Amino acid sequence: MDAQFLGIDDLATTTPPPVAVVVDVMRAFTVAAWAFARGAEKIVLSGSLDESLALKARHPEWVTLKDGPPAPGFDAVNSPALLRSVDLGGRTVVQKTTAGTVGALAVKDAPLVLCASFVVAGATAEVLRAGGSGSVTFVVTGEDGKADEDLACAQYIARRVTEADSGAGSDAAEFLRRAGGSRAASELAEGVRQGAHPDDVALCLELDRFPFTMVAALEDSLMVLRPHTAPSSVAAPWAGERAAGRASA
Repeated sequence: MDAQFLGIDDLATTTPPPVAVVVDVMRAFTVAAWAFARGAEKIVLSGSLDESLALKARHPEWVTLKDGPPAPGFDAVNSPALLRSVDLGGRTVVQKTTAGTVGALAVKDAPLVLCASFVVAGATAEVLRAGGSGSVTFVVTGEDGKADEDLACAQYIARRVTEADSGAGSDAAEFLRRAGGSRAASELAEGVRQGAHPDDVALCLELDRFPFTMVAALEDSLMVLRPHTAPSSVAAPWAGERAAGRASA
């Protein structure tokens, strides 16, 4: 696998990658995974708070979620610990965050977009492995591409793919240590970030908590995230495109 690790701003000067893995550990895509675990059908990745409120006005039954403290018009905040007891059975969630949703929207034209964090790292690696070796762009969403929790997760997923290909094992301890020592983890633990819970960091560092991967795609002009439990079905269209490209070369 040919992996590159880019920040969101770096994407402005590149063509859409064939595969993008958008990583936000603390906390967008840990929260998204918990939303699916609590029964959500889909998550609409919103481009702005105003868009979220407009979607809520049109669909009052949808659950709106944002970074920071509670606010009028929003039903929840971007905290896995605060979401883990909420019943979202069959609901649509609208999520707007500072980094994760921005990164996903920046690669909306990519043929395959996966949203990832440590809690779905293994399932994400399985999709990449099922698609065969190729070019994969990891979008490190936090701190202009320098957030160590996101970079550590992206590097871990990439290593898990390549080491599985070679038959070697992947030790996650060092990657999780880096994430746990990151600025984001410190700010959450110290209460610097609003809309947080003391258990958030621990929940963000639970490796492979969930058995699904999260795939984002455009649906009627909205970027929609959905869970998938079958890696081969997610990877098949991407692998087919790559095979066709090689045949025509």
